[in-house]
Amino acid sequence: MNFDLDADQRDIAAGARDFFRGSASPAAARAGLEGGALEPGRKALAGIGFLGITVPESAGGSGRPLLDLAVVAEQGGAVLAGPSLVTAARAAVLLADAPDLAAQLADGGAFAVLDGPVDGSAPSVDAADATLFLGLDGGALVVGEGEVVPGRPLDATRGLASVRLTSRRVLAEDAGELWARARQVGAVVMAAEDLGGADRCVQLGVAYAQEREAFGRRIGSYQAVKHMLVDAWVGVEQLRSLVWWAAWAADCNPAELPLAASAAKACAAEAFDRAASTLIQVHGGIGFTWEHDAHLFWRRAKVDRLLLGDEAEHLDAVARLAVSGALGA
Repeated sequence: MNFDLDADQRDIAAGARDFFRGSASPAAARAGLEGGALEPGRKALAGIGFLGITVPESAGGSGRPLLDLAVVAEQGGAVLAGPSLVTAARAAVLLADAPDLAAQLADGGAFAVLDGPVDGSAPSVDAADATLFLGLDGGALVVGEGEVVPGRPLDATRGLASVRLTSRRVLAEDAGELWARARQVGAVVMAAEDLGGADRCVQLGVAYAQEREAFGRRIGSYQAVKHMLVDAWVGVEQLRSLVWWAAWAADCNPAELPLAASAAKACAAEAFDRAASTLIQVHGGIGFTWEHDAHLFWRRAKVDRLLLGDEAEHLDAVARLAVSGALGA
C-alpha cells in the first residue's frame, strides 16, 4: 500500500511552509514565555483556512481529509507555531452535529477541548486564551464558558491552562465513542506537529555540524556526532510513516485509527525528545543558553510527551490492540 503524499498534499505542505515561516518563528515562542502573543494566532490560522480544513463545507470549512491537516500541522510544528492545530482537529470531530459551533471554530472562535473533569480540568491545550470549552461531563458532551487558571508555561505556545466550567450546554448525551475518536484524531495531529519539530531539529543539527570546527575539523566528521544525528534522523523518518498511516486510517479505515494513533503518538514522544536533545548536544554549550533556539524545541518535546496521554499509555494501547487483533478478539 502506498502511503506517500499526492501532488495536492505536497502543494498544501509547500503553501503551509511558506505561511508559517512568514508568520511564526521560535523567536515568537521565546517571546511567549515572557507574555508575548502567540503567532500566527487564531485569526490568522482561520483567515488562511487552516482551522477549518476538516470542518464540513456546509459549516464554512473545507471538508478536507485529516491527512491534509496533518501535512499543514507538520509545517507549523517546524516553527513552533501557536495555537495548536490539535484543538481544531479535535473540535471539528466533536462539533460534527453542531454546525453553528463548527462555523465559529472555522472562523477563529476561541475554543479549547478539556482533558479531565469539567469542574477542574487537567492542563488543556489552547485553554489559556479560550472562551468556549468542550468537555465530557459523565458521558455527555458539553460546551460552555469557564474559569481559566493558567500555569507557568514550559512551552507557552501550547496555551496550557486548567478550567472549571461555569456554564454548560449538552451537545450529545452518549458521547463516549465520539470523544475517544476526537482524542485519537488530536493525537495524530500532535504527532504531526512533533514530526515537524523533530525534522527541524535534525536539519539545524546537521547544518551546524557541517560548519562548526573543533581541533581543526568540522564536528560533523566525528563519528559520535554523526551517529547522534543519524539516529535522530531515523526516528524522524519512522515517525513520518506512522503519522501518514494514522491520518490515512482516520480518513479511510477508522477501525485502524486507535492502533495507528497510539503508535504515532508514542513514537512522536521518543523521536522528538531525541531530536531536540541531539540538537542541544551538537551545539554544545551554546545549545543550553536562553539565546539559542534549541531549548525551545526541547521544551515543546518535553511538554508534548505528556499531552493527550504519555508514551507509556499509548504503548500499552498499541500492545493491547495488536494482541487483540492477532487473537481475533
